[in-house]
Amino acid sequence: MISYRNPDKKVAVPRIATRTAPSSRTPASPSSHPPTESHAVALTLPVPPSVNHQYATVNGRRLLSSAGRTYKAQVGQLVWLKLAQSTHRAALLARLQSDWLALSIRFYFTSALRRDVDGGLKIAQDALCEGLGINDNRIVETHLYKHIDKDNPRIEVRLTPASSS
Repeated sequence: MISYRNPDKKVAVPRIATRTAPSSRTPASPSSHPPTESHAVALTLPVPPSVNHQYATVNGRRLLSSAGRTYKAQVGQLVWLKLAQSTHRAALLARLQSDWLALSIRFYFTSALRRDVDGGLKIAQDALCEGLGINDNRIVETHLYKHIDKDNPRIEVRLTPASSS
């Protein structure tokens, strides 16, 4: 498990509703850098396990199941491969580590009624951010979409600097 918290460092928690100017403790304002393709991550990933299969109860504790751990490891490998192919790796990671982020996930399920659109959000978000080595608390904007594709179930994720509003 990766922890992004430094127990010795005190970090001010910014209000998400309002944007603040860049400082050493808060991410850069979204308007200071317009998003470009070199500052976005777009991936096609497998559909995550359902909520009922993401967690297991062991000795009275809720833990990530083996299916959940396998999914996160698989996503981590896909993220690593995507980064290895990127010519803008350093700039991309620097931007994602310094800005507020927006996450868009398009779920393509085999059936409209078998899965909720939000059931795979948390594990997909965690897996993507862990693979990139960033803390998912940087995500301040989330867009979820549900589609049907019986022949090719998948999720399409896109992580970008958040738009100014």
